[in-house]
Amino acid sequence: MRNVDYIIVGDGYAALFFAHQLLLNNKSFVIFSEGKKSASQISAGIINPVVLKKFTTFWLAQEQIDFLKKSLKEIESYTGHNYLIESPIHRIFHDENEQKLWLKKSDNDELRNFLDENFDHLNGVKNDFQTGKVNQSARLNVKGFFTGLLSYLENKGNLIKEKFNYSLIDTSNSTYKDFSFKNILFSEGMGVKENPYFSDIAVNPNKGHHIRVKLSESIPKDITIKKKHFLFPLDDNLHFYGGTYDREQLHHEIDNSAVEQLQKGLSEFYPNDFEIKEVHFGFRPTVKDRRPILGRHSQHQNFYVFNGLGARGILNGCYFSKTLFDYIENDIPLPGEISIDRFNQKDA
Repeated sequence: MRNVDYIIVGDGYAALFFAHQLLLNNKSFVIFSEGKKSASQISAGIINPVVLKKFTTFWLAQEQIDFLKKSLKEIESYTGHNYLIESPIHRIFHDENEQKLWLKKSDNDELRNFLDENFDHLNGVKNDFQTGKVNQSARLNVKGFFTGLLSYLENKGNLIKEKFNYSLIDTSNSTYKDFSFKNILFSEGMGVKENPYFSDIAVNPNKGHHIRVKLSESIPKDITIKKKHFLFPLDDNLHFYGGTYDREQLHHEIDNSAVEQLQKGLSEFYPNDFEIKEVHFGFRPTVKDRRPILGRHSQHQNFYVFNGLGARGILNGCYFSKTLFDYIENDIPLPGEISIDRFNQKDA
């Protein structure tokens, strides 16, 4: 029997950033990875402190940005790789009214550090009313992050490449197969619906598509362009464009309507030919109040959940991994805004 402080079930942003907290604090753990590509692993990796439809920010945006950059430096110290791509977002303005709104919002205390007052004109794309740069925005090298961190964990003996079987948990003795654990954390994204302990938490699937395209003419390489969706270069001579949001068409197949939406959206500002090389989709675990769900099971006191990261998986996953660790290890109460108890679950 192998004794560990934690079993982590899941391999998305929540799982890996929590694993990082365990590494920092010398906790023993194993992480169960089924090997399927999660919504996290096909995400755009956008690090963005601004809601770019309304030019507003969100709860703890600056704190989350700062903590992410600190955490990625720590991860670099043991993986040897920097996964932060300094590629600021440039939002294409639709008209002069958007320019004026941007300038007005940039004078707001909450947004002053994020909305650049100087506008830019980009070559190679339609931007008649110029673009606004989001300061402190960036991207995560998603492929590198998951490949690098999972390989590191595998080499250390922390990674178990198999599907977790809930029926094999012995709740009385806190064992699972050949493991004895102090705590178990479930961070499976939409896979939580198969989890008998947390299947009724208030997460809902939001299906997102993105396309990978080959552009016939070059565009600026060191930025991320936003108009409806995000466009940025990948390392294989392709560009990422996406992603869509759909709460209705939840089947596990590509939606042609979503692909058409992306094709049309890209055509609106990229004036040249492009070829769609790949289409990807995943299911984000979203919550009605747009905040993650963290907490302890009401009956099994060493069972925890970390879910509902939504479209801000990187920022939410990184920042609240420390919050959850402090809750479990140091008895620091969870903020009510993210606690599972806010939904008054009767049988969590």
